[in-house]
Amino acid sequence: MVEFDIVAKAMQSRRSVRGFLPKPVDIDTINKILSVASYAPSGSNIQPWQVHVVMGKRRDELSNLLLGAFNKQEPSTREYEYYPVRWRTPYIERRRESGWGLYQTLGIKKGDRQASSEQHGMNFKFFGAPVVLIFTIDSDLEKGSWLDYGMFLQNIMVAARGCGLHTCPQAAVANYPQVIKRYLGIGEEQVVVCAISLGYEDPDCAANQFRASRVAVDDFAKFYV
Repeated sequence: MVEFDIVAKAMQSRRSVRGFLPKPVDIDTINKILSVASYAPSGSNIQPWQVHVVMGKRRDELSNLLLGAFNKQEPSTREYEYYPVRWRTPYIERRRESGWGLYQTLGIKKGDRQASSEQHGMNFKFFGAPVVLIFTIDSDLEKGSWLDYGMFLQNIMVAARGCGLHTCPQAAVANYPQVIKRYLGIGEEQVVVCAISLGYEDPDCAANQFRASRVAVDDFAKFYV
């Protein structure tokens, strides 16, 4: 059970950190995380993931471009639907609980659009993380490959915890795929899936005090014995 406890600790300590220290992350550590994550399963072992690691000056320039598009209120050109087109129970309640839970932690009141917008804009600053991983997938791959991709992303986030790092998976950056593609020279045959901000947690950041709730096993699992 010792092995289970180690893995469980890494999985349970994974959370979306929204405030990072400027402390750099060694490239060798990033390589190690990606290497371990690549053992994620994929149908017929096609391994559909493609990762663009952005650091240093390039990270800052990409952040400025994305933040500029957001501040100009450029319309989203997302290449796939991430959220439901129509929200319904129980998902809408969970979304509200998470969103307003974070805002309450930050002291943002309902109706304060400016403060809400500024917090949302932090996505495009990568919450101060020194490393951002941009993920793309071939546009002609199907849902099975996207399922495989999710397991790969989870592996990255759990492996990061094993290295003392934290992460924040971000769908928001996919709102501006053309900005990312132009800057990084990514072809149109690729779809921007999401990003993961990677670095060392800032323990003094107020946003990092928020903890999202989890549904009990009895609420999502049925046992057939």
